[in-house]
Amino acid sequence: MDSMRAIVQHEFGGPDVLRAEGRAVPEPVATEVRVRVEAAGVNPVDWKTRAGKGAAAQFGLPLTVGWDVTGVVDAVGPGVTRFAVGDAVFGMPWFPRQAGGYAEFVTAPSRHFARRPDLLPVEQAAGLSLAGLTAWQCLVDIAQVEPGQRVLVHAAAGGVGHLAVQIAKARGAHVIGTASAAKHGLLAELGVDEAVDYRNQKFEYVVEPVDVVYDLIGGEVAERSLEVLRPEGIQISLPSAAAAAAVEAARTRGLRAVGMVVEPDGDGLEELAALVETGRLRVLVDETFPLDKAADAHRYGEEGRTTGKIVLTV
Repeated sequence: MDSMRAIVQHEFGGPDVLRAEGRAVPEPVATEVRVRVEAAGVNPVDWKTRAGKGAAAQFGLPLTVGWDVTGVVDAVGPGVTRFAVGDAVFGMPWFPRQAGGYAEFVTAPSRHFARRPDLLPVEQAAGLSLAGLTAWQCLVDIAQVEPGQRVLVHAAAGGVGHLAVQIAKARGAHVIGTASAAKHGLLAELGVDEAVDYRNQKFEYVVEPVDVVYDLIGGEVAERSLEVLRPEGIQISLPSAAAAAAVEAARTRGLRAVGMVVEPDGDGLEELAALVETGRLRVLVDETFPLDKAADAHRYGEEGRTTGKIVLTV
């Protein structure tokens, strides 16, 4: 097989710049595997990059976005011992460099992937890596959430948020989540101890002090969140564009806030897989689209009303 389908853009702009085209099938080099993609996750960074925002300046055109993938290893480069041809895997290759996830094949270092649990359907696996690693690295690696701590998660029903609340619960935390009232039943199912309707309540008036704020909104929400952060606590603000203002606002109050950029992490992926296998983590898929309808998936995502993840089936 010499060619594959990929979603390619030749300019930055709206969803209509995403077109299906033929591309050469990539070959793995030393330490890399080639994955025949079965499904790919769609994330806010995808449509921001497509539009030329954020870190898009580092990418040349033509460009294929996408970092969340799951599929089957169909070739291995020299030195690979982690996987063999035929292994089902999921991962977040190359982030924040170009991975070309909206395509039929992807190559990347083997340690950018983990084995896909048998209990994890393809569509759910496609939505786990980027959002799951973002939550894991923030809550476990940075905040080091411990049993009994109080953790506030903003946008708790969103792509990252719904995974974050489950990871925090698995760590033994008391979890507070903000979301619209219609999603409070879902948050209860995910293990949230207290749900706050951000549309009708000021969370800083009803939430007792917390050890960790996981802010997935930024702006004025980030600054208001400092009102409920304990003096020895930590606030993690995403997206990264929002972090600088939050860090400065925290500094002036003698508090600690940080930003972060998620990175490929095979060990973290294995930890997420273990949570799936023990029934402590599930991935909510809001909507699926075929690969050729990537533009429609972006339009849907940019409406900002999703619960869980958007996935492209390949």
